[in-house]
Order: sequence, then structure tokens, then C-alpha cells
Amino acid sequence: MDPASPALLLTAASLGAFHGLNPAMGWLFAVALGLYARSRRVALVSLVPIALGHAASVALVLAGALTLGMAVGHDVLARGCGAVLIGWGVWRAWRGHRGRPTVGMRTGLAGLALWSFVMSSAHGAGLMLVPALLPLCTGGISEGAYEAGALALFVHTGAMLAVIALISMIAMSVQARGGLGFLRSGWINIDWLWSVALIACGAWLFL
Repeated sequence: MDPASPALLLTAASLGAFHGLNPAMGWLFAVALGLYARSRRVALVSLVPIALGHAASVALVLAGALTLGMAVGHDVLARGCGAVLIGWGVWRAWRGHRGRPTVGMRTGLAGLALWSFVMSSAHGAGLMLVPALLPLCTGGISEGAYEAGALALFVHTGAMLAVIALISMIAMSVQARGGLGFLRSGWINIDWLWSVALIACGAWLFL
């Protein structure tokens, strides 16, 4: 696959935007920090460690998938990843929303990056990108495959960061005009949507 494949980059960007919509991926934390400090700048600065932690989590999964593609056949890898995705999605739908790690509002940038890494890993964020990169896993992984993976990760993280920044700024503006109480009833259940997305990605790999 061409490292600059439009389909690969579009998929990576779309998933990045979807991840950015999920409060658990960081925008809710960025808004909380900004409101706590009464500063939009603090909210924007917090996006850097959030993006780094997310990117590190996704990168580990993608590197593992690409490396595993050197040892097993394409069909075996696809079915194996599909099974993991479906299992992870079912687990998240059942009880994955419980026991989330907590980080105080006084955490530093390193703590925020670690929190983002843990949350992204627990949510299986990197697993969602595996189906898009699976065509690169063809037995003999070339240097171009890792370059394509790195480019997809960059685009994915950039799209997620843009969405988180946009939602954070909108949320802080709304808070200044009347509060964010509507989020308790007006925000969709991302946990269920996330689980459905994981299961759908896994089912697609089996097809």
C-alpha cells in the first residue's frame, strides 16, 4: 500500500475525529482543567500531553500489529485481530465503564500524559486502527509499511487533537454563558457507541 494512500489517511483521520468526540479521550479533562484554572490557555496546553499519551498508546498497538504481520499469515492475523476487537468491545459494553483511573486537577503534564496513555489503552483506541492498516501486514513488512503506519498515526492524532480543541473551546464558552448542566442529559452515551464501533471493526475483519 502506498504510504500516502488517501483511503488510509481518510480512515485514520475519521477515527481520530471519532476518538476526539469521546470525553474519555481527553476533552472533558481539558475543559475541567481550564475551568479550574479559569484559563483557556491551560485547557489548550493540556491537549499536548493528552495527544502524546494517546499517540503512544496507539503506536504500541500498531507497531505490534505490523510486527506480528511478519510472523503470521494475513488471514490468521485478520481473524485474530477481529476476535480481539469483538472481545474488547463486549467487555467494554459489559463493565468497561467501571473503575476508571482518576487523576486530580493538580496533576502535572507528565501525569496527564500517563492518564491519557492508560485511558486510550483501556478503551482499545489503537485496536480501531488495526483494520485500516491490515493491508500493510503482508508477511514481509517493508520500511514503507512502518512509514505508512507513522503517517497514519500522525494524521489520526492531529484529527483527534483538532476535535478535542474545538469541543473544549465551545464547552468553555457555553460554561461562561450558562453552564454545562445539559451534558448530563444531552450528551450521547459514548461508552455504548464506542463498544459498538469496536465490535463492528472486529466483524469487518472476519468478513
